[in-house]
Amino acid sequence: MEKIKIKQTKSGIGKPLRQKRTLQALGFKRLNQEIEVEPTPQIEGMIKKVSHLITIIE
Repeated sequence: MEKIKIKQTKSGIGKPLRQKRTLQALGFKRLNQEIEVEPTPQIEGMIKKVSHLITIIE
């Protein structure tokens, strides 16, 4: 499968605990970190929940 490259562009500080844990579940540990994930339905749902904190890199 192809992979999606995503980058955390905004901090989780001051956000609800659920959003912070979603960022952790995606694999983010710090700001401006880029990761590659496989586009499963579960991952796509997590990306949608924190879409205001991340950007998708083509």
